[in-house]
Amino acid sequence: MKKSATILTHASQLLTLRGISAPRRGQTMRNLGIIEDGAVLIENGKISAVGTTDEVRKRSTATEELDCRNQVVLPGFVDSHTHPVFAAPRLIDFEKRIAGAGYEEIAEAGGGIRSSIRGVRESSVEVLARGVLHALEEMAKSGTTTVEAKSGYGLDTASELKSLQAIQLAAQNWRGSVVSTLLAAHVVPSEHRENPDEYVRIVCDEMIPAAAGKKLASYVDVFCERGAFTAEQSRKIFRAAVANGLQTRIHIGQLTRTALEIFAEFDPASVDHLDHLTDADIAWLAKTDIVATLLPAANYFLGLESFPSARKLIDSGAAVALATDYNPGTSPTTSTPFVLSVACTHMKMSPAEAITAATINGACALGLQQQKGSLETGKDADIAIFEAQDYREIPYWFGVNRCWKTLRRGREATSC
Repeated sequence: MKKSATILTHASQLLTLRGISAPRRGQTMRNLGIIEDGAVLIENGKISAVGTTDEVRKRSTATEELDCRNQVVLPGFVDSHTHPVFAAPRLIDFEKRIAGAGYEEIAEAGGGIRSSIRGVRESSVEVLARGVLHALEEMAKSGTTTVEAKSGYGLDTASELKSLQAIQLAAQNWRGSVVSTLLAAHVVPSEHRENPDEYVRIVCDEMIPAAAGKKLASYVDVFCERGAFTAEQSRKIFRAAVANGLQTRIHIGQLTRTALEIFAEFDPASVDHLDHLTDADIAWLAKTDIVATLLPAANYFLGLESFPSARKLIDSGAAVALATDYNPGTSPTTSTPFVLSVACTHMKMSPAEAITAATINGACALGLQQQKGSLETGKDADIAIFEAQDYREIPYWFGVNRCWKTLRRGREATSC
């Protein structure tokens, strides 16, 4: 088979993040492996050489060249926490929040997650898939090439499976990579509010086996929080996930504190949100391989004054990732560069730490660090190219899209 080869040349800065295919921690999060006048050789969707333009040209038989002069080239972003399966934005919630209502107050009045259920239950797989695909394409326009996508707005067996099918259908029509997660344990739907344990039973005995059997999900997620699922209910759901061969990840500590250590036996790939942590939680997390995924766009959109303790987590040695938390209620953004900006300004992460958190550490949160998250020989040629001469400009210019091109497996996905 004839090889398809492309060479990217003359990047002002090529951010390789090479050398450690494991979560970056502490000072290693600041090491972006920058090559000036950098080049990448791509053959059949894989990276076959990385170095200076002169070095890579000597090895190149590429017939196509992409001049990246005055551009920053880096790994495509890995958005490791999103909720893209919904039918409509939650505009009433938005207005209520502006008027002073809080997250839990809105939920108790029938808004929040439960207000998205009807739209998902009444929509076809095809309609939901179109919405997911639109979100994926929007993410690609700002440099994202890998996305974790959750169900969670159907909250009955048929609708949760339909949501996962919509993710699968959208993924088939997108050049990037999608990892599916069953989040049937998002909240207890209204019809089970008087008997939440019965809903937990349905999740464990019906939804998880069906999703695993149909190979619709790789992970099971739970919203372990006041007003959602208790720690014991969450543990029961995770036991069912593990028994059915699925991996785990968890929403935790967004509104109240729950000890992280009680979920250690389930080996979660990531623990997400983490607005409420103790020093003991942070110290324990730093000793594990679990990725702490922070979602500051949600805090921003909710108008909160507090944000997750990124500095404490990083300085303690915990592995930190960043993701958009794209969803219709608390984080309606597809832009990872915006999340990087919020992480820098509100959580005091350095630009280098933020980029690491949204590339290789995001890949680690999805178990994809051998294929994604850095520019190294043998990895997928998932690449974002930004109109900038210095990587710090990516979080600096907020509210605008400086992404010039996104390549997914070496093919141009979009021009921005």
